Amino acid sequence: MAGVVGVIPARFASTRFPGKPLVDLGGKPMIQRVWERARMAKSLDEVLVATDDRRIASVARAFGAEAVMTPASCASGTDRIARAVFRRGRRAPDLVVNIQGDEPFLDPGAVDRLVGLLRKDARAAMATLAHPFGGAREWSNPNAVKVLVDAGGRALVFSRAGLPYPRGAQDSWRNPRVGRHIGLYAYRTWFLRRFTALRPGLLEKAESLEQLRALENGYGILVGWTGGSTPAVDTPGDAARARRLLGKSS
Repeated sequence: MAGVVGVIPARFASTRFPGKPLVDLGGKPMIQRVWERARMAKSLDEVLVATDDRRIASVARAFGAEAVMTPASCASGTDRIARAVFRRGRRAPDLVVNIQGDEPFLDPGAVDRLVGLLRKDARAAMATLAHPFGGAREWSNPNAVKVLVDAGGRALVFSRAGLPYPRGAQDSWRNPRVGRHIGLYAYRTWFLRRFTALRPGLLEKAESLEQLRALENGYGILVGWTGGSTPAVDTPGDAARARRLLGKSS
């Protein structure tokens, strides 16, 4: 059985961009682009697509992916991943990586970096990534999630607010202990089961940040650093920009 499984949660009914996983990006559906990039990661033994829509499952199977059907009622991508991992009739892997389905330019090296964090620290239940802020404007944007990291490389807190508070002469975005969070996660499988059984806490509800559930319940999150993030596709406008980038790279 595979030791590390990457799972791409994909649902059709996106509020801002219905059918987003199937949008055409340079002749391929986005879900295929993400799957192909994920398969380049040396640390992943398998890459699955977890979906609630038979159209997405059919397309995924056509290009060679294993697609696992999950209930439409899944509250989050993490819940969908857990359903796929635990209900597909096989022995669960050691580690599970949550790969966002809107990342057609996913960096395979970032996935390997993430998996390496959990392999090096047996005490950690979960890991994620961040990169330094590029300037004050990015830091002050509430859509740019901040993570404060302790001296041991573990998350102290995640927030949409501008943390740390800018008191004094130094620009907070330059602080080496704050980074922009990247929504890529790795879990030990036992913790994934535990995490999805926990109820959302007050901080998670206030910030609408799922990872705060782990911190609120006393579970540490390792944070690895990368050089930057890759363009995500959240809107039709983002899809148009992705097509232009793909055209330039061909």
